[in-house]
Amino acid sequence: MSILIKNVFMDSVRKDILIRDGVISSIEDEISFETDRVLNGSGKAVVPSFVNAHTHSAMTLFRSYADDMHLNDWLENKIWPIEANLTEEDVYWGTRLACIEMIKSGTTHFNDMYWYYNGTARAVVDSGLYAHLSSAFIDLGDEATSNKQIAEQVDIFQQKEKYLPNITFTLGVHSLYTVSESGLLWARDFAKEHSLKIHMHLSETKKEVGEWIKSTGLRPVEYLASKNMLGPHLIAAHVNWVSDEEIQLLADHDVGVVHCPTSNMKLASGVFPFQRLKDAGLRIGLATDGAASNNNVDMLDEMKIAALLQKSFTGDPTKLSAEEVFYMGTEGSASLFDLNMGRIEVGKSADMLLVDLGNIHLIPNHHLIANLVYSAHSGCIDTTIARGKILMENGVVEGEEEVIEQFSQCVERLIKN
Repeated sequence: MSILIKNVFMDSVRKDILIRDGVISSIEDEISFETDRVLNGSGKAVVPSFVNAHTHSAMTLFRSYADDMHLNDWLENKIWPIEANLTEEDVYWGTRLACIEMIKSGTTHFNDMYWYYNGTARAVVDSGLYAHLSSAFIDLGDEATSNKQIAEQVDIFQQKEKYLPNITFTLGVHSLYTVSESGLLWARDFAKEHSLKIHMHLSETKKEVGEWIKSTGLRPVEYLASKNMLGPHLIAAHVNWVSDEEIQLLADHDVGVVHCPTSNMKLASGVFPFQRLKDAGLRIGLATDGAASNNNVDMLDEMKIAALLQKSFTGDPTKLSAEEVFYMGTEGSASLFDLNMGRIEVGKSADMLLVDLGNIHLIPNHHLIANLVYSAHSGCIDTTIARGKILMENGVVEGEEEVIEQFSQCVERLIKN
């Protein structure tokens, strides 16, 4: 499919953009080319779409279900018990709703870990989005559960081609405290054998780190290093409680780290040490986490909160500028997954947004990126394009009403149970 976007503002200059076969083919002052679609970019600006680097999309089902709680209490007494009643169809519709929310707020690729892999994968494909997707590996130290989890992971891996190109299979090691050493080592070896990413929660809370030191004598990153788990294939979410020595280990092995500011703040898990990680040269992405602990999957919202948190925490208003946090949510997150996206330039994947410069939240347009980070909301996005496919135009996502209806039925059944 080919698309020609006419008269759109790019870096404050009017340009025409030609998309062919999912890739940006040409950017010129004027392009005359016969295409399948022509979009009028007048009054709009083009920016790269977002990559949500860590989420649990189907947890839209539990939005505002359990709030104002400590992480352990939240997981053990509210989230895990209701998750025990989940079906694949629940996960499908929960993910479909999350995908609509992501499309409306500008995300075209996300990194997900949850139950019922096939339900999530079907939802991603049906929505037109793209994702790195893992099935949560949690065995809580039980050998029988671990063996069952391994068998399920291998089975999913062997069927991964049926969801291409929308889905890239990854291994989802939930965390050090929920996965046995044997399960961890299996994931390490399987990932190496098949060149897979490993997605995990790491050093999220002070309590988690303290208990790990007490049980092993090592800090979490040190422990992973001792097991040869560190490398550019590892995507570590949260990373709030790390020493300078651990940061150096992460940097030496080019581990990708993900900042989830809203979830961290809401659960009082800790503050992401952005400047220390940046100074060490680490690749840093941005993410919403799941809607049960955020309570949305809106990357525009996440960018603002990330920037304000660092300014408030450090007492320095120059920390984590609008440009830096916008980079984190686009090219920074994309770099964690080796994606050819995050910038509007020839040869890049056609993952982009057209934002409405006439929206009241973007007036006046002194500085577009600052406006997007500090002022904009999802209603400012007119059009969302994922790899050259239009997923939203004029703020409308096809099939939204049916998704909401089916989703609501799933929530009603879960709550009754």
